[in-house]
Amino acid sequence: MNHLPPLVQKLGYAGLIPFVGLALMVQLAPTPLNYLSAESLAGYGAVITSFMGALHWGANLHRLGKAPTGDRWGDRNAWIWGVIPALVAWVALHIYIPVGMVILASALIIQRNIDKETYRYYFSNEEAFSAFMTMRNRLTIVSAGCLIWAALVILFIQN
Repeated sequence: MNHLPPLVQKLGYAGLIPFVGLALMVQLAPTPLNYLSAESLAGYGAVITSFMGALHWGANLHRLGKAPTGDRWGDRNAWIWGVIPALVAWVALHIYIPVGMVILASALIIQRNIDKETYRYYFSNEEAFSAFMTMRNRLTIVSAGCLIWAALVILFIQN
């Protein structure tokens, strides 16, 4: 049974449209539109990578002003982990675009692997957690796949 609100699902999956559309344009559009599409895809990948890290801050805002709980994740680590993806994404935007795309794809995959354990802190219902992670897995596979695909097109197919 799916426990995600339809709006959450629609917004989540709609977020894949720029990944797929821009990756297609990197491969199929004429120059210079293909290069502009690559820059745009890297930028969008960086935004989404940063957004995924920021979810940890959002989930922990309710703890501000309260006494520490003794929970290392909530009291300290979630705040630190929440900013690391933004820093990685920022660096990825300042290097050769296909390499940056691979870094962004790797960051999304690494985030997903860490988040599958840490999101448990934010869900009180196992079914909702499972439904969210199912969506998250699909979103990560497609977004990372598009970034890697576009990087490979730039490196090996385009002249």
